[in-house]
Amino acid sequence: MNIIYFLVGIIATTIGAISGIGGGVIIKPVLDTLGNYDISTISILSSFTVFSMSIVALLKSIKNKVKLDGKRTISLAIGSIIGGILGKNLFTLFLAALNNNLLGQKIQSTTLFILMGVVLILYINEGKIKGFRVNNIGFCALIGIILGIISSFLGIGGGPINVIALMYILGMGSKESSIHSIFIIFFSQGSKLLSVFLSEGFSVYNLEVLPFMVVGGIMGGFIGSYLLGKMKKNNIKNLLHILC
Repeated sequence: MNIIYFLVGIIATTIGAISGIGGGVIIKPVLDTLGNYDISTISILSSFTVFSMSIVALLKSIKNKVKLDGKRTISLAIGSIIGGILGKNLFTLFLAALNNNLLGQKIQSTTLFILMGVVLILYINEGKIKGFRVNNIGFCALIGIILGIISSFLGIGGGPINVIALMYILGMGSKESSIHSIFIIFFSQGSKLLSVFLSEGFSVYNLEVLPFMVVGGIMGGFIGSYLLGKMKKNNIKNLLHILC
């Protein structure tokens, strides 16, 4: 069974590192379907895996001297840290108020389905729907907070939503938005995991498959970053269309 979780980790994060979707949007539904863990544990497994991938992808980007967008990037990062913590706390309150793991899983899946539908429409109509380029760092921080909350709450990394927001709101191209999306994932998921560690800790979760998924995430980060450097912008766009 461990090999299945390893394969889920490496396949999802390879795709995620190329496209900027992170991989959580693939990991979470698959783990839900496998049905071996509760909603909270799945969220932690997904977060750890995409966080591992994001570390590798960002280090590769730095090594390859990929330029980030200065003040806007820093604002997004700060916002995503705040959003990651807020999203984790909202998720905890949500589960406590609901007190029903299965129902919570269905609500989460439905929310994700709706969001992905919106993302798909925007991808299909790229070029037809006019976006705009925001340079105000306060607004960029707000975008980072919102994206961090969504990714942390849903436990998906938030990649596809990040990419769309970066393309339509901040005026980034597909390749640029992919790299910046990984940047947001690193900070939002990192802050979420730190928040969990400082509150209830990880011992309350069944993380027996975590090493296999993290190794998959690290390998996926290496493979995806390598392929991203070789791919053209149109190929990345086509991959995003297929995924959504």
